[in-house]
Amino acid sequence: MIYPKIVLMAVLLLLAGCSAEKPIPENKDWKVSHLFKSGAYTMIGQEGKLGFIYDNGEVVRFYPNKKQKYMWHFWGKPEELQGSLKVMGISKETGEKITVIDALELGGPNNGADGHTPSQMSLPSPGLWRLDAYIGEKLFGSIMVQVHNQK
Repeated sequence: MIYPKIVLMAVLLLLAGCSAEKPIPENKDWKVSHLFKSGAYTMIGQEGKLGFIYDNGEVVRFYPNKKQKYMWHFWGKPEELQGSLKVMGISKETGEKITVIDALELGGPNNGADGHTPSQMSLPSPGLWRLDAYIGEKLFGSIMVQVHNQK
């Protein structure tokens, strides 16, 4: 009888999928990511992996619900940079999870990086936020930012 074999195979595949390792976002200690230089710009993120232009000044600081432009940069092999960018935000204080960027296509090299894309981002509340950047369906890396109270 074929039916029990199919059921057994499906159960084994399901169990194997549950035990598969899932990527762990970087910076699980909830510390603001480091600043680094690339080309003429200061960026926040993981040097040599991903970052966006950021100077921690009034121009690009995060404030609740204030949408601003940020230029994302990625370093990696061409096959790692295939697919659209999706960014999920997670608040340390509330545990709230939001979609920050839904689907942006990556452009080519820029400012010393292998790929880039401009974006508009806004986070809803003050505190620490982890931005998990996915290219295609794969977690590429994470950046931790501080959202400041409005002046």
